[in-house]
Amino acid sequence: MVKTIRLTPDNVQHFVDVTSKCDFDIDISYNRYVVDAKSFLGVYGLNFNHLLKVSYDGYDAKLEELLNQLTVAC
Repeated sequence: MVKTIRLTPDNVQHFVDVTSKCDFDIDISYNRYVVDAKSFLGVYGLNFNHLLKVSYDGYDAKLEELLNQLTVAC
């Protein structure tokens, strides 16, 4: 599944906390840059001026709730 979100530096820690509790891989990317969504430094190093794509193959209720809050209509 792929969702487009907008992150800010203020909500990176909460995003990483939620993704770290998932037992499946989650990537976050923009353009050609892809990082592990469970890595604080990786996510914090992204350019927050861009829309970010979150890719994952699994289900976690807290992750879905967070992504729904951060999702941007394309």
